[in-house]
Amino acid sequence: MQGSAGVAYIRGMYRRPLLILLLALVVLAPVELLAQGCAMCKAVVESGEEASHAFGGEQAIGKGLNAGILYLMAVPYVLLFLLFRKRIVSFVKEFAGAQG
Repeated sequence: MQGSAGVAYIRGMYRRPLLILLLALVVLAPVELLAQGCAMCKAVVESGEEASHAFGGEQAIGKGLNAGILYLMAVPYVLLFLLFRKRIVSFVKEFAGAQG
């Protein structure tokens, strides 16, 4: 194995054990490590429990957190659409033109 073929073989050889090790670390990690939330969200919720009418009342805190969660949830989908819009549009055109 000479040149780039040998390097590609070695790189591929270490890929599976590395993925298995990474998966094991994620699975065996303590729940507290994986369940870390935004410090500001936690502070707002904890302060909302103490004073039920903080920041305009209970509903204002819940609405703000829900809006933030929806925003954070939507951003990756928008970015993926922007990156793959040509493939998505071509797939939709092909799907619309299919007969069956």
